[in-house]
Amino acid sequence: MAFEGSTLINWPAFVQARNELGAGFGRILGYFREDGVKSVAAIEAAMRTLNAAAMVIPAHTLKGEARQFGAEPLADLAEAIETIARDCLEMQDTPDEALEHIVRLRPLFVETLTLLEREANPVAVRKPVAGGGFGRRAVPTGFGGE
Repeated sequence: MAFEGSTLINWPAFVQARNELGAGFGRILGYFREDGVKSVAAIEAAMRTLNAAAMVIPAHTLKGEARQFGAEPLADLAEAIETIARDCLEMQDTPDEALEHIVRLRPLFVETLTLLEREANPVAVRKPVAGGGFGRRAVPTGFGGE
């Protein structure tokens, strides 16, 4: 894995999801991108209007989809926002406490998505063609320039 050192993704969970989803993996990752962008925007809009109820579903959706791909820190952050929003609904309070989490949400989503997409679509590494290939000078392979 190119990004094994990253703590943003649980790579064994990512590999398991990729294996289980098979050919549909790229399509599902695309849905995660679309849904995630919408969820983050909805959560931010809800915060601007201090509407805890409007945070619950997008935070819940983002949490579940992030976990599916092994994006644990993103899922945990979305879960924290969801929990705060649900608590605010019960207490009939405003979600002020969620602000510090929501400020971190978009950058974490973008960074996480970048890692997931890079790993899902690695750039093909080009190997030199034996004999040099078209338009390339053949590199001697034997002792003495043979």
